[in-house]
Amino acid sequence: MSQQHPQDFPSYTGGPKPQQPQQSPPPAQPVANGNGNGNRVAATAARTQTWWNETLHKLSLHARVTLLAAVAVGLAVAIVSIAAYVTVRQQMYQNLDNSLTQRAVQAAQKGVLTDLTILQSVPSDALGLSDIRVGVISADGEKFGPPKSLLPPMGDDELQIARAQGNEASLRTVGLRNAGTHFRVVAVPAKYCPPTLSEACHAEPENYLQPGALVVAQSLGPIDKTLHNLGIVLWAFGLIGVIGAALAGNAVARSGLRPLARLTGAAEHVARTEDLKPIPVSGTDEISRLAMAFNAMLGALAQSRDRQRRLVGDAGHELRTPLTSVRTNLDLLAQADKRGGLRPEDRQQLLDDVRAQMDELTTLIGDLTELARDTPQVRNAELIELSNVVEDAVMKVRRRAPGLEWDVQLTPFPVWGDERLLGRAVTNLLDNAAKYSVPAGAAQHTDDQPAGHVTVRLLDGVLTVTDSGPGIAEADLPHVFERFYRSSEARGLPGSGLGLAIVKHAAEQHGGMIYARNVPGSGAQFTLWLPHAATQTR
Repeated sequence: MSQQHPQDFPSYTGGPKPQQPQQSPPPAQPVANGNGNGNRVAATAARTQTWWNETLHKLSLHARVTLLAAVAVGLAVAIVSIAAYVTVRQQMYQNLDNSLTQRAVQAAQKGVLTDLTILQSVPSDALGLSDIRVGVISADGEKFGPPKSLLPPMGDDELQIARAQGNEASLRTVGLRNAGTHFRVVAVPAKYCPPTLSEACHAEPENYLQPGALVVAQSLGPIDKTLHNLGIVLWAFGLIGVIGAALAGNAVARSGLRPLARLTGAAEHVARTEDLKPIPVSGTDEISRLAMAFNAMLGALAQSRDRQRRLVGDAGHELRTPLTSVRTNLDLLAQADKRGGLRPEDRQQLLDDVRAQMDELTTLIGDLTELARDTPQVRNAELIELSNVVEDAVMKVRRRAPGLEWDVQLTPFPVWGDERLLGRAVTNLLDNAAKYSVPAGAAQHTDDQPAGHVTVRLLDGVLTVTDSGPGIAEADLPHVFERFYRSSEARGLPGSGLGLAIVKHAAEQHGGMIYARNVPGSGAQFTLWLPHAATQTR
């Protein structure tokens, strides 16, 4: 209960008006898709996603963290490995193409290999070129090469170079990888000298040299082997990385989830033993915040349990007094009837006493039932006019206290809440003011002057009730809203000590505040503030 001064309560003068709820636009109608294949693909993807989500939810958090680490590292390793493999492969092929083209062009310009007399007299193995095949193709498609050596692959691409005699070269890959016939073939334009015209070609090359193409083919076996070894290394290191990531993820999960395991054990201990002791918290991470939130929940639960225990204990104590009095009076009546009965006036006095005790017991049970509803907020609230609630309560209490002067001033103020609970709270405030406004033993004066007066004001959502009694002792002010608390001056008056506790309970359930103080020149003043209906969302 906040002890806020009434001058600090929020003001609603010129405040917002209740707003009409806006209607949401109708949902858009789905557009039918006539593509059956697209629907099937979407359905398959949805089923796959559902299966994946269900599978993940079946795994423990520890297993999910381990799997996530392994998958993340696996994807990273796969991407890096593919990028490295493609880059190395591309670079090796590029270097090979540049080397082959450059050597073929130089050989064609020097004319050594295009001289068929020389080309056909020396095999390529003699030159240490066992992985290279050299040959010449004429514009007519005739092929020439070293003796006892296989010719390089020659096809339409090479024939086109021989006929065009331009500045371009052809590059292509022939054969099957890892099959022994995998070659990179380059053809460059060249002029070749037939064997029968060797001397004439040297004397008059411009007249006797024939158009053709020098074809050079190099085996890709070494490159294929290198790439194969590189792939094995990448796969091996990738597998090692995934296994290492899984182990690291397992270690991280075990270390990171250890506080969560302790928290789970503590929660199970609380559920098993109902021991609401807080859990030791160390650190500032998310698990520590969760533990602090759990401790706050345990504290709230412990307070609620203590309040319920105190309520039950106090209720048993308070119920014992009226029940004992009723039983004593009934025993007296029974004993008197056995002895011939009581005088009518004595019998009527006992019955009136029993009826008063029963009324007090009924009120006490109703108050206990109301306070036992330990809900944080009013449910099924409705829009009510607070001034009407106060006016009805004033009329009710005024009939019970006709010897008081009532000064009432009310202004309209709408609130969301429970009309029955608010009415009871306001009635309790007015009953309390009426009880303490009449001095002990005083009644209506002989000159028709009231024995006391009560001032009631409802202005801008703030209800103040001021009596003309002696006020509240400073030592009792902090405790007036506690259950079953009664000051030493009030113990001789009727009541259970639950009226103001119900007022505080109603104020808190409606999001409001209650405040008590002494007013100089008057008595005690109670101030109740409730929020405007426009500021609450229902």
